[in-house]
Amino acid sequence: MSGDMTGPHAKDTTADTTAEAAAAARKVRRAERRAERRAHADYTGGVYGSMLATSVVIGAGTLGSFPRTELVLLLLLTSVVFWVAHVHAQLFGARLAQRALDRRVVLRVCREEWPIVKAAVPPAAAVAVSPLLGLDVRGALWLALSVAVAGQVGWSVAAARRVGASRKLMAITASVNLLLGLLIVSFKIFLTH
Repeated sequence: MSGDMTGPHAKDTTADTTAEAAAAARKVRRAERRAERRAHADYTGGVYGSMLATSVVIGAGTLGSFPRTELVLLLLLTSVVFWVAHVHAQLFGARLAQRALDRRVVLRVCREEWPIVKAAVPPAAAVAVSPLLGLDVRGALWLALSVAVAGQVGWSVAAARRVGASRKLMAITASVNLLLGLLIVSFKIFLTH
């Protein structure tokens, strides 16, 4: 028997090799898609959403005793409205000039802007659980503010880390976002005194 691979064994070997190559190619494409999603991940919406949540809490806090349920709804619904506005701006702004809209593009933009809504969830949850912590409405507002500012710092550090920033740059972005958050909180102090 020479090294000639003819007959039924040759087909099995070729079929196995082709199937393995196809599986490897699918695995590579999946890894490339994951890497592309990570590369395009943008936490700007999270930072923006956290600042928006802080602003909503401050605005609600200046109205006096604002019921918790209404504040939770205000936080969540405002973030959804701003999310829709950002999606609309992305789809009908720069993207429309670059390519035609299709379902895939719309879903991708919706996903990219979703951190705006995600950033409002922790402050809203803080307000919702504040009675369990024994906090009055004023305490709930301060808890929500603290959570929103912490979220703003967290989103900015996550964004810097995602793009491979140095620790020094991550510390700088955290500091800048903390200062911005504290500036917004100082508005609350100024407005209520």
